[in-house]
Amino acid sequence: MAISVMCPGCKTVFSVSDKFAGKTGPCPKCKQTITVPAATSKGVVIHEPEAPSTTSTASGRAPTAPLVRFDLPMSTTQWVAWGLCLPLGLIAAFAARLAWGPADTPVGMLAAGAVGLAVPCARLGYEAIRDRELEPYRGSTLLLRTLGCAAVWALLWFAHGFIPPDMTRDLWQWLYLAPIFFAVGGLASLVAFDFDWSPAVAHFSLFVLVTALARWLAGFPPV
Repeated sequence: MAISVMCPGCKTVFSVSDKFAGKTGPCPKCKQTITVPAATSKGVVIHEPEAPSTTSTASGRAPTAPLVRFDLPMSTTQWVAWGLCLPLGLIAAFAARLAWGPADTPVGMLAAGAVGLAVPCARLGYEAIRDRELEPYRGSTLLLRTLGCAAVWALLWFAHGFIPPDMTRDLWQWLYLAPIFFAVGGLASLVAFDFDWSPAVAHFSLFVLVTALARWLAGFPPV
């Protein structure tokens, strides 16, 4: 059974195995010394750090042996399955260009493309840049967070389509528009996966690059 711990310093919440109950170690983020509480069914328990204990070393510092956490990486099969969604989506974009052309592509096809690319981008991006020192999201929790993040990204893709053409005709005009899209897309990543701001923007950037390529294959301007 895992024990949830909240660092009293940086407020980071992480889980450790119950075999570490009562033991002391550093926070994986701010390195402040904390004590793992006993297993409880009341949820997260906040513990103030204990006073530093004396040691036999000359430094006089408290022991700072790291708490062991078990990382469960995504399997190779999952990587392949999710990864195949991206080239299939790009192939579908090119097929839509051949079948209808940019002017007559059905709105339903565009909607399916936006969601179909957003979901694997959100899932693969999370696995690629998540903090390995923190307990990963898994199962239904991860699925809901992925779908929520992907939904915001897909809505941004549609919002982009309603921008008047004269506001995006020149590349320099995106100097004013791009920060808005990256702020909203990065915020979706930050809320869904508890990223810091820089990883959150990098997470959204994967979707931007993939959709730009899909737009080009479908006959639309990339941006």
